[in-house]
Amino acid sequence: MGIVKIGDELHGEIRKASTVMVRSINAQAEYWIKIGMLAEANPTMSFSDIMRDQMKLADVDVRKAVGG
Repeated sequence: MGIVKIGDELHGEIRKASTVMVRSINAQAEYWIKIGMLAEANPTMSFSDIMRDQMKLADVDVRKAVGG
């Protein structure tokens, strides 16, 4: 585990987003970092494509999760 230095403004935005997304501040920052890395590695994929692939990799059946 390391320390990442970020600006106060970005930290504030992470804090606000973490409240909405029901994550800790650290978990929200990790999520944004992971999505950003995946987006850079897959520039032709949309956010939805990336999330669909990640759900498949985790063997999540979204239809079952939402009762569909």
